[in-house]
Amino acid sequence: MKPYLIVLLGATLWFGNGAKAQVHTSLQEVGTPELAQKREALKESVIASYLGIKNSLVKSDSLSAIKFANELITGLNQFKFKKLSLEKMNEATTTRQEMISLAKAIASTQSINKQRSDMDKLSVKMWSVIERFKPEKMSLYKQVCPMTGTSWISDDKAIQNPYYPKNMLTCGEVKASI
Repeated sequence: MKPYLIVLLGATLWFGNGAKAQVHTSLQEVGTPELAQKREALKESVIASYLGIKNSLVKSDSLSAIKFANELITGLNQFKFKKLSLEKMNEATTTRQEMISLAKAIASTQSINKQRSDMDKLSVKMWSVIERFKPEKMSLYKQVCPMTGTSWISDDKAIQNPYYPKNMLTCGEVKASI
C-alpha cells in the first residue's frame, strides 16, 4: 500500500495544480536577503531588456531593438540558475545559450523583418524558462497572433503585436499568464 501512496504523492507534487507554473522566489533560490535582492534586480533587468526589444519592434525601431538586445545578452550572461539538478542545469544552460544567440542575431542587424523573425524564436525560448526570469511582483502574459502563430511576452494584457504593428497592432490574444 505504501508504494501507491508514494506514487500518488509524487504525482500530486509533480503535476501540482495543472496550468500554473511553479515560481521560485529569489530568496528560496539563494538564501540570503542581499543575494535575493541582487537576483531580483537581475531578473528585472532581463525582463526589461526583453520587453524593450518587444516594444521597439512594436514601434518598428530597429536601432532601439539592437540596444535592448545587447542589454539582454549582458543580463543573460550574468544570470545563474540555482538549485537545479545536473540534467536541469544542462538544459537551462543550453536554453540560455540559444537565447543569447538569438539576442545576438537581433543585435547584429538593422533589418526589422529579421529582428522580428528572431524575436519569435526568442519569445518561445524565454517563455520556456519564464518562471526563472520573472520578478516576484510582476505579471507576465504569453500573447499569440492567431493568424500567424507568432508569440511574444508582455507585461500588459493589452495586445500590441510586435510582428505586424502597422496592419495588425491589436491582433492577438492572451494564451497564458504567470
